[in-house]
Amino acid sequence: MEIENVLKKVKFNDKGLLVAVTQDYKTNEVLMVAYMNREALEITLKEKRVCYFSRSRNCLWRKGETSGHVQKLKGLYYDCDGDAILVKVEQVGNACHTGAYSCFYNKVYEEEVVDKSIVNKVYSQIIDRKNNPKEGSYTNYLFHEGLDKILKKIGEETSEVIIGAKNKNKEELIYEMCDLIYHSLVLMVNEGITIGDLQKELIKRHK
Repeated sequence: MEIENVLKKVKFNDKGLLVAVTQDYKTNEVLMVAYMNREALEITLKEKRVCYFSRSRNCLWRKGETSGHVQKLKGLYYDCDGDAILVKVEQVGNACHTGAYSCFYNKVYEEEVVDKSIVNKVYSQIIDRKNNPKEGSYTNYLFHEGLDKILKKIGEETSEVIIGAKNKNKEELIYEMCDLIYHSLVLMVNEGITIGDLQKELIKRHK
């Protein structure tokens, strides 16, 4: 559909804005909710890179223009009333300014389901613990003790992984590897490293 036809189909509010819900095109995970004006929608459709309108700054906001965490357009749909759009994207890095992959990491309720993005969820939960300390939380204990304590635990867990592998004990190895991954994620949050940063490095190596 031509851009002009799309612009005729959607309905901007009295401030000239349209709600935009953004999803990961592979997992359908909701990443964020923002707004677009007419120009932002045009730019998004023309460049195939998502652009929003920032209400706080009152200007166009090309996602990732400073962080590098761009969103590549993979699909765009408008709802039955034409007053909201669904944007499906390939997310480079993380969508949330906190470093979480999705802005929706504050869990209120969730049924037990198989999660295909468990590492992202654990990472987001660690960020939530850092931002919203919880009494008795082991994660908060690690942050309180600081870098040396986190590194000590990573060293200990690395040794446990080696022992588990040498013992040819699969269950033990899985358990210890999960401990190592968890403590590594705590280190990442502590040092301001995102999963997107790792993705970029792995992509370089894959080439």
